[in-house]
Amino acid sequence: MAKKEVTPQQAVLKLESLCARGERCTYELRQKLSSWQISEDTATKIINHLKNLRYVDDQRFAMAYCRDKFRFSKWGKLKITQGLAAKRISRELITNAIVDIDEEEYKHTLIELLRHKSQMISNANSYEGKTKLFRFGVSRGFEISLVSEIIKSGVLWKD
Repeated sequence: MAKKEVTPQQAVLKLESLCARGERCTYELRQKLSSWQISEDTATKIINHLKNLRYVDDQRFAMAYCRDKFRFSKWGKLKITQGLAAKRISRELITNAIVDIDEEEYKHTLIELLRHKSQMISNANSYEGKTKLFRFGVSRGFEISLVSEIIKSGVLWKD
């Protein structure tokens, strides 16, 4: 069955509704418009219209994405940066969003993640256990130096 064609007017209404429900970035909107086979020229006009009405703002999107991925998904700065870069957010906007993460809260989150993971690893204080914890922390997008520092400090095993 062929897809129903979307007119530019319908596209504007659909995107306004989509943006009203949650933050979106320009790249996501371009992909939607492309999937609806809206020409590049028309897509640019529609996106500019949405920006003028403040339905879409990449800075606001980057801040919300960063905040949500850190607080709810417990992602580190590196993984958040990668996620934003995949959505074609500029380096400057990414940096501005990442800077808003509180350093103490960031470190505390990593410690809690590693503590929780260490309870699932038998003999977590061994070389093998620490290696697993290290890989886990890095895979969550936290910096190698910070993960290493926390594991070496012994703070995970004090209680």
